[in-house]
Amino acid sequence: MSNLDLGLVGNGSFSALLDARGSVVWSCLPAFDGDPAFCALLQPKIEGGDWAIELEDFVRSEQEYLDNTAILRTVLYDAHGGSVEQIDFAPRWRQHDRFYRPVMLVRRVRPLSGSPRIRIHLRPLADWGARVPECTWGSNHIRFLLPQLALRLTTDAPLRLVRDRLPFVLDRELRFMLGPDETLTQPLQRFVDDAQRQTAEYWFEWCRYLSLPLDFQDAVIRSAITLKLCQYEDTGGIIAAPTTSIPEAPHSIRNWDYRYCWLRDAAFVVRALNRLGATRTMEEYIRYIFNLAAREDPQLQPVYGIAFEKELAEEEVETLAGYRGMGPVRRGNLAWLQKQHDVYGSVVLASAQLFFDRRLRHRGDVAMFERLEPMGEQAFAVYDKPDAGLWEFRGMAHVHTYSAVMCWAACDRLARIARHFELDERARLWRDRADTIRERVLAEAWNEERGHFADAFGGERLDASLLLLADIGFVEATDPRFVATVEAIGRELKRGHGLFRYIAPDDFGTPETSFTICTFWYIDALVSIGRREEAREMFSHVLGRRNHLGLLSEDLAFDTGELWGNFPQTYSHVGLIIAAMSLSRPWQDAV
Repeated sequence: MSNLDLGLVGNGSFSALLDARGSVVWSCLPAFDGDPAFCALLQPKIEGGDWAIELEDFVRSEQEYLDNTAILRTVLYDAHGGSVEQIDFAPRWRQHDRFYRPVMLVRRVRPLSGSPRIRIHLRPLADWGARVPECTWGSNHIRFLLPQLALRLTTDAPLRLVRDRLPFVLDRELRFMLGPDETLTQPLQRFVDDAQRQTAEYWFEWCRYLSLPLDFQDAVIRSAITLKLCQYEDTGGIIAAPTTSIPEAPHSIRNWDYRYCWLRDAAFVVRALNRLGATRTMEEYIRYIFNLAAREDPQLQPVYGIAFEKELAEEEVETLAGYRGMGPVRRGNLAWLQKQHDVYGSVVLASAQLFFDRRLRHRGDVAMFERLEPMGEQAFAVYDKPDAGLWEFRGMAHVHTYSAVMCWAACDRLARIARHFELDERARLWRDRADTIRERVLAEAWNEERGHFADAFGGERLDASLLLLADIGFVEATDPRFVATVEAIGRELKRGHGLFRYIAPDDFGTPETSFTICTFWYIDALVSIGRREEAREMFSHVLGRRNHLGLLSEDLAFDTGELWGNFPQTYSHVGLIIAAMSLSRPWQDAV
């Protein structure tokens, strides 16, 4: 397998990645941060870690999502004119005033032509690919005893053929329900039929209420669904990606675990979905944030677990060889120990719409504003202190321009919210603090000699986060200093149709691949300074680098366009949505 030819299915409780033949090759259970029962993506050192329909004399496959859903359709073809259709999804629909979203994968398999012979491989592993779990079976089910749950397969396929992985002719539709160890209380066919219908209706209805741009609608819909699938609805936390340890470049040691909630990444997700009108994600994420903020310590970490875990100890897993054998495989992420001062601005920015959007059922009130104010206090206290920055440098600290600007954003938005509630004294306080930070940033981060903003106070280098200064509202897009910075970034960080996040060596050497969201930031900045045609050409090129299902990872190889880094990456799909909305023609052009 190459180029991350994978599809994502999920339902807000968990997710699974399937390869181009429809095999489940990655799924952490019972949630995003759990044990990867299906871990074939990272090459376990013992056989298994997948759920595959193996077609005898296989020659090719086709794959697509059912329109506007998270339901994946795969068609397998053999050398004799036989073909098999496979449908995979995780059930999700509204039921009893809540969402039904069990830790369950549903699969249906049927012959389309010929007399295809198949073999079913259902081989979950336990303890990060270290061992085969204990297995029991009954008349219509197989149970796997995993560390955190008992997983039950209920099926109308011949059980012995499934259990012993024996080949057989597929002469009728078969159904599989892999989920909690509970007895199904209705006919399997009826459950599967109803589950697919209701899940399709849920996603279709969700998409129907998106405020889409006129252009690039398919790409935006797929990105929006992908972002939705990365929120853990039990708490509201949003993961950066469902995977760990897919390297940022071939044979790189930049292999990180992204199955956690970075407050910054999640805030970007919220802002992107808000622009599409999908505001429920914001409401659930704010609940997650306030559960963190309710603790006595006002200082925020950059990243937490999906159930508010603070400590995410990082270790290497010896039982998995890694993506295409490129280890190490890491579990946990040391970023939880870092100081990244932009997090306070990220949280306030993600929350701000709550106070102004009259569509929301639970709008922000004065009490909620007061719960946000400690974020502003921290932002003002640390804006001119060194930190690891948004790129999470492990061995160096500076007063990063982006971090300082996000501290300004925290104070600026608190001033606007206070003015909204006519809290004049608080509005003056936060406006004065925002102005203080802004003046300091303009004095310290502008490099007169080089003629552009620098990545750090007193610095000379560029980094791609400076492209966001206008989007955040720190400067106008027409400000000559911003225009000059965008142009300098184009000269120094751009390679072909991609962008480095920075080019200076860091703790792990020199970056080798294009950081995808930075490319989208550059496209958005080009639009804002009037270079729309150039932006549109670049955007079309990046769209062409998505995989066959429209999904993106964290990074792209400059020469081949191959996808690298954890997958699918929320950051990248956020960038796609924002750039598409900037580039699209207005709806009145069509109607």
